[in-house]
Amino acid sequence: MKKALFVAAGFMVFGAASAMAQGGGLNAPTCPNGTQSQQIAQDACQQAYDLFQFLAPQLGTAIAGGNATIGQGSTLGGFGHFSIGVRVNAVQGAYPDVTTFTQRTSGASPARTLPTKDQFIPFPTADAAVGILGGIPLGVTNVLAVDALVSATYVPTITQNSVTVTPSQNLQLGYGGRVGILQESIVVPGVSVTYLKRDLPTISMQGTSGNNTLSINNATVKTTAWRAVVSKSLVVFGFAAGAGKDTYDEKADISATVNNIVGIPGVTQGTAQVPGTSQSLDRTTYFGDISLNLPLFKIVAEAGQVSGGTVNTYNSFSAGRADRSLQYYSVGLRLGF
Repeated sequence: MKKALFVAAGFMVFGAASAMAQGGGLNAPTCPNGTQSQQIAQDACQQAYDLFQFLAPQLGTAIAGGNATIGQGSTLGGFGHFSIGVRVNAVQGAYPDVTTFTQRTSGASPARTLPTKDQFIPFPTADAAVGILGGIPLGVTNVLAVDALVSATYVPTITQNSVTVTPSQNLQLGYGGRVGILQESIVVPGVSVTYLKRDLPTISMQGTSGNNTLSINNATVKTTAWRAVVSKSLVVFGFAAGAGKDTYDEKADISATVNNIVGIPGVTQGTAQVPGTSQSLDRTTYFGDISLNLPLFKIVAEAGQVSGGTVNTYNSFSAGRADRSLQYYSVGLRLGF
């Protein structure tokens, strides 16, 4: 459990997907090398920069997930109705093996392939839906019903395995809404459109590679997710499927410090930084849910895929490109009235 929290927290800072081994896409390093100090730390700084770019799509996918309310595609039926759910999203991704990285003091060129390990990236979250408007009756269904959506994300403070993760606050709330095209009935499936905005608190992270420190500070991760969902409950089992668009906006201050320098008289340390690093990515997602309908709650499983957008890095990663398509999975419980 402790290891899972560490891995999850690390990705909450860095974020990401995967990058093709034959090249990252950037023709030149982003980190500066104008001074001797910057040249010494340029390679370490560039690795930190590429880590942020590499991991950001994975983190965005872990936060956004698939269905806004897992196992549900219909509006609730107006005021007095609500549902509460908890789930764990898991992205089938990879994380950089930072402890095996090495840094040169002669600059970041030429580019290298940095090692990664395949890893499911877990992300726990809770959500609630509250009926606001019951909609307009139309035959055996209602149209244009409205629900309010709320989500909660917990980010732990962790120091472990030479990595320190410090969020500005541990709990972050998200919000959104759902508009019903058709409300589910005995003969009619539920069809709805949802909007959900989920962000993470501002996070700072430091990782140690040998005697050197790679830092990602003041990192913010903001996601918006639009979904169109259709669902139908068949007594014991329920099914839902949907598609949508995600936008991930992430920013951070990147820096690196290289210590215990050998071979340069009178120089013991080098530093380089890239403040205000950002990434914005638009992706398309598809997902399907299956639920077991028990008397008081549902047990739900979900599988989906997200793709699209372009992310370039200078160094490449053994797992693949940062903007490759990703598969994600969720399991959760939902209670509704």
